[in-house]
Amino acid sequence: MYHSKITGLGFYVPDNIVTNDDLSKKIDTTDEWIQERTGIQRRRHIIRGEDTTTSMGVKAAEIAIERSGLAKEDIDFVIFATLSPDYYFPGPGVLVQRDLGLKTVGALDVRNQCSGFVYAVSIADQYIKTGMYKNILVIGSEVHSTGLDMTTRGRGVSVIFGDGAGAAVLSREEDLTKGILSTHLHSEGQHAEELIVKAPGMGQRWVTDIIADNNPEDESYYPYMNGQFVFKNAVVRFSEVINEGLQANNLQVSDIDMLIPHQANLRISQFIQQKFQLSDDQVYNNIMDYGNTTAASIPIALTEAWEKGKIKEGDTVVLAAFGSGFTWGSVIIKW
Repeated sequence: MYHSKITGLGFYVPDNIVTNDDLSKKIDTTDEWIQERTGIQRRRHIIRGEDTTTSMGVKAAEIAIERSGLAKEDIDFVIFATLSPDYYFPGPGVLVQRDLGLKTVGALDVRNQCSGFVYAVSIADQYIKTGMYKNILVIGSEVHSTGLDMTTRGRGVSVIFGDGAGAAVLSREEDLTKGILSTHLHSEGQHAEELIVKAPGMGQRWVTDIIADNNPEDESYYPYMNGQFVFKNAVVRFSEVINEGLQANNLQVSDIDMLIPHQANLRISQFIQQKFQLSDDQVYNNIMDYGNTTAASIPIALTEAWEKGKIKEGDTVVLAAFGSGFTWGSVIIKW
């Protein structure tokens, strides 16, 4: 049995910066209102015709592959986590395989929203541990801006989300004291409707009905979030799954060198930081600059933290996420 280790990281965000003041020109909101509730100051939105979920994922992946020291021909498998694919089907995994010019490797799409990257890393880790694959490209990429209700009606959700992509290359590691030590995944579908986009979907409404209705007041296409309920569940599940990972590896909270939480809301991250009594140097947040980029948030933050020298060889790094589904998970890494 092998371990997997992260050998390359990269991220890409659109050039278009959208500040809270920019949003206040479209929505009845203020910079103070947004920062007080979310900690967000700005986010990136794509410009029509310049970026897509796939194209951003490809750009992040190219950086990660180059930094890994591998050639594209060395990639054995692709896992792409997103809630915002370019097409209803096929998913973006095969588009990345095409656009990167990879050989006919397998491509898997993961639909676990905010915990998508954690789930994708866990899957890649299992494939590498069993010896099935040696080098796996894992991508988290999202375009939210094209699907948000940019009116006062939707301000509770629309001010939160941004666009961007992050990628990691996971490779075989024969030293079992290094790399990904364990991953831990959970779900609780009874709360699925508390954070949801209902349409387009094949479950309750036929496409012909949606087209026939053509109702501008139909909010089922926009994200719905029961904010307080999500917050209360998030802080509990974050704590549980971090502790689960630590206990599985006989680690203490004091052993954490860097916690990279999903960038859902700065207040959630601060709550977890305070609960675990971690210093500012032990937690990395960048939601202030990018907003919530869902499956892309952890790989973007992980890449930034590594680029800034905040993660060093031998560090214990914890990734943790919670989101729609509800789904949540953690990854424990010895860097």
